[in-house]
Amino acid sequence: MKVLVVGGGGREHALVWKLKQDKRIKEIHCAPGNGGIAGIAKCVDIKATDIDKIAAYAKEERFDLVLVAPDDPLAMGLVDILEVMGIRAFGPNKAAAAIEASKVFAKDLMKKYGIPTADYAVFTEYGKALEYVRAARLPLVVKADGLALGKGVFICATLQEAEAALDGIMVKKAFTSAGDRVVVEEYITGPEVSLLTFCDGRTAVPMVSAQDHKRVFDGDKGPNTGGMGVFAPTPKYTEELAAIVENEIIQATVQAMAGEGRPFKGVLYFGLMLTEDGPKVLEYNARFGDPETQPILPLLKTELLDILNAVIDGRLHELNIEWSDEACACVVAASGGYPGSYEKGKEITGLGDLDDDVIAFHAGTQQKEGKYYTSGGRVLGITAKGRSIEEARKKAYANMEKIHFEGMQYRKDIGIKK
Repeated sequence: MKVLVVGGGGREHALVWKLKQDKRIKEIHCAPGNGGIAGIAKCVDIKATDIDKIAAYAKEERFDLVLVAPDDPLAMGLVDILEVMGIRAFGPNKAAAAIEASKVFAKDLMKKYGIPTADYAVFTEYGKALEYVRAARLPLVVKADGLALGKGVFICATLQEAEAALDGIMVKKAFTSAGDRVVVEEYITGPEVSLLTFCDGRTAVPMVSAQDHKRVFDGDKGPNTGGMGVFAPTPKYTEELAAIVENEIIQATVQAMAGEGRPFKGVLYFGLMLTEDGPKVLEYNARFGDPETQPILPLLKTELLDILNAVIDGRLHELNIEWSDEACACVVAASGGYPGSYEKGKEITGLGDLDDDVIAFHAGTQQKEGKYYTSGGRVLGITAKGRSIEEARKKAYANMEKIHFEGMQYRKDIGIKK
């Protein structure tokens, strides 16, 4: 088989790494890929958002399967284009991808179908939004409606922070058209759980649970990022809780999307908050999470290709998906200054010194003349398995200490708060 993976981050490296282990797959291409992916697949210099070029390349190369990993090309309709061309594609179509591409759509869907989530209000006018937050109970959450690389969410403890968030989103247009509408949400508290599910439009099968760490600094301080580290599974997600979530949230969402004429086929990600009133949905993603995919896939025992095909063909119910009973931790090494401005082109050393059973998933790297250099905010995901979360995190951190590049920053507390 010949497979194309669309995207170029740590998530895509993990997907290519997993698919590479399947002997049925003879050739893997990745567009655009990165320095690490280049070592195990053919990287093609086409941006993930250049969907017409991606489609043309897929037709030219006659891929047996195209896995569309990032949110933007899904929201732009790449899967729709590929399907019209007769190319097997994994991922939701444009209509279904709206569950992530528009927070307003997602919140309205949950309200309509009684799926538990925080109370909210939607605004298209800056003045009305400002008036609302000035009268609202603090803290509160301000969200840009559209896709913003995981950075369009602001938890505001003070009125000044809420006003600044609205100004940045609606006036300064920090996220361009993604901020044409804002959602102002009730602030809810409790442990967070990331739950990814394989979904074929009717059946949803959960992966192992995970706990992400969005804030840039230890102790959940500083601005939100795309994710600074994650471990799986999380002890917070008990069997009793899983039964509630699968019935009241997962299946309810699958049925809601089908009821709206938008059956969801791909990976449906649930960002959950375990509140005193029960689990509630913070957000949906329409694809494999990043960095959650990096510690989850090493725990998957079933061949990923079999799952992708079962999802595409609507026969997920026929498959028994198996997982390791181990734990896995991923710690992200980021560029200095991330998630704000940062410099690129810093040489990375120490990658050849990692333990054999530890994986460095590349997120923002370039390879030149046998050396690796930084090319993004999140640079590497140092990922390790163990018999427990503690063993996995210790192994990940012991190997992180072998990695060096100018300005490197990483959280020291991934896996401690369980």
